[in-house]
Amino acid sequence: MNVGRWIDAVAEHRPEALALRTPCGEASYAELAQQVDRLARSLAAAGVGRGDRVAWLGLASVDLLATLFACARIGAIFVPLNWRLAPPEHRALLVRIQPTLLVAAGEFARACEQQTVAPPGTRCVARHAHPSAAAVASRGWCAWSEFVAGAEDAHPPAHTDAEADDDAPLLLSFTSGSTGEPKGVLLSARAIAANADAAVEMHGMTAADRVLTTLPLFHVGGLNIQTLPALRTGCRVTLMPRFDPEATLASIARERITLTVLVPAQIEALLAHPQWAPADLTSLRMVSTGSTVVPRRLIDAVHERGVPVIQVWGATETGPVVCCLHADEARAKAGSAGRAALGAALRVVDADGREVSAGRCGEVLVRAPQLMSGYWRDPAGSAQALAEGYFHSGDSGHLDAEGYLWIDGRLKDMIISGGENVSPAEVESILLECPEVAEAAVVGRPDPRWGEAVVAVVAPRAGAQLDAARLLARYAGRLARYKHPRELIVVDALPRTALGKVRKEDLRRLVARAPNAASAAASRATSEGTA
Repeated sequence: MNVGRWIDAVAEHRPEALALRTPCGEASYAELAQQVDRLARSLAAAGVGRGDRVAWLGLASVDLLATLFACARIGAIFVPLNWRLAPPEHRALLVRIQPTLLVAAGEFARACEQQTVAPPGTRCVARHAHPSAAAVASRGWCAWSEFVAGAEDAHPPAHTDAEADDDAPLLLSFTSGSTGEPKGVLLSARAIAANADAAVEMHGMTAADRVLTTLPLFHVGGLNIQTLPALRTGCRVTLMPRFDPEATLASIARERITLTVLVPAQIEALLAHPQWAPADLTSLRMVSTGSTVVPRRLIDAVHERGVPVIQVWGATETGPVVCCLHADEARAKAGSAGRAALGAALRVVDADGREVSAGRCGEVLVRAPQLMSGYWRDPAGSAQALAEGYFHSGDSGHLDAEGYLWIDGRLKDMIISGGENVSPAEVESILLECPEVAEAAVVGRPDPRWGEAVVAVVAPRAGAQLDAARLLARYAGRLARYKHPRELIVVDALPRTALGKVRKEDLRRLVARAPNAASAAASRATSEGTA
């Protein structure tokens, strides 16, 4: 079934069932189906055709999701933009994709008008924010109500889902950019459907589930792990435009939420909130997490509340659901990313592409129907990433004897000190055990003697005082000496992406700027006997 007809299929059998709940209102499946049909007509009336890009800049909403399904109807490509970026960054992305239509919602519309983020030829629509007459005249902006009204006199779209190619791209999603410039990833309708199959199986999802979406919908984590699979299944989905710990706990209790996705940074914020201990979590069947290496202490803290934590491993390029745990495995394999998801196959290979034995580290490769079609207008990069039919993740990991995957970190983050490989995740895990440490990340700094020196960057918990010598003493007898940090730098907070991934490039720049004497106590504590 074409993605554009998912909502119709549910509405046919359960029209009055609640599909979406947001702070701005609700929509039943019948109402959502009507909205999808109306927007498909509006897009066609606006001249949007097959392969054209429809960019959306705004918080999670009913209209955002309805527009995605409408794009599926007519073969257009939906492009959700990261609303955390600045207008010049939006302008650069829009120049790259050259959208036929840009919808900017609420607070973002005014910034887009004033700074002219859209390239020439792009029709601009302000949702729930009426542009000034001058902006309409000079830049072609119109109000959302005016755009939707175009459907009244429009004929059904010429490109129907019956004619649509399921292998044509439907979603253009940008990577988080944790290690460089964001890449545009193209996911076809077939890939999105295959990902939904894997997500439904992973969660044991049924129409009785109530899903809370707190992640932004401009990343596949927020859009594809639960939200779209839930709507295909007929679940009730509550959208939280911006994550807030107190509101999240209140919503779980009030809405009797059964499923939600929380990245480690969000779990950390919930655990630190005063309402965590008394919060009613009895409705939750499980919490899904991922996007980065998940500290074991976070998993254990949620398990202590009786809620299984399952990990999902993947990337924007993989849909993202290609490896996962299930609820009945959550405790026995806590910390593992799980096994290959429905329809997926995993390999771990060495630098020469040879498969390694259980327990040996290597690059994780994946083959699955939910893989990307390729990168936006980057055939060389696409061919490299998808060589021999496998996505080359760039993640270092290993499979245990039972076939469960354990992620060790990013290959490009690997530090080589004195000719020896140092996994940042292994070093970070010891710092994160310390109750005074809120965040920790480890990077390499060029060193004339060792090639790279291991440097730790940590952020303290509120009100805590960090003792560098005590922190570094935790490594004694636990890790080889060459893995010990030679310096420790304290910051207020680590730079992170929208999904909570640490921006390692930003950290490397910070470490490169910091004088070696900036953490003299840490340096002295690690200088003796280090090899």
